[in-house]
Amino acid sequence: MSLDEARIRMEEAVDAVRREFSTVRTGKATPALLDTVKVDAYGAKMPLNQVASVSTPEASLLVVQPFDNTLLPDIERAILTSDLGFNPANDGNIIRIPIPPLNEERRKEFAKLLHHMAEEGRVSLRHARKVGNDEVKHAMKEHETSEDEGHHQLDEIQKLTDACSKRIDEMLDKKEKEVMAL
Repeated sequence: MSLDEARIRMEEAVDAVRREFSTVRTGKATPALLDTVKVDAYGAKMPLNQVASVSTPEASLLVVQPFDNTLLPDIERAILTSDLGFNPANDGNIIRIPIPPLNEERRKEFAKLLHHMAEEGRVSLRHARKVGNDEVKHAMKEHETSEDEGHHQLDEIQKLTDACSKRIDEMLDKKEKEVMAL
């Protein structure tokens, strides 16, 4: 794995953490809150955004407009059975989902979840670093790369790991402040 491959893997890990963070609610409505919802539709489990459009007309309201109205009960059931704690209201055409304000206990649970997500991202970074380092060391052992060039690549991989880890920490701090803000 070259330095470029290590960079790609680490960027993917940072992007994955960013996507996971977007699914954690902060008291503000955002369509990403429903990204984890899967709907039983057409004989398969499908992501909600493939069977309906999700919009946020207000800061504390999500509106789900199915592409096919026959899926309305299935979408409502999927939202109810998800672990998001939402109480959808079906009016026959659309589903309205009020976003309740978070209580202190729930905020702390979300903060713990964010820390867990960030740690999983850091584990992915460390894995990408290990694979990159192992390949550089192997290339040095097989004399495919000079010692100096190999050590330079190892240093660059470490710098990249540190930079990506710092970005994850910054995203965590920002998201945690959003969640804990009243």
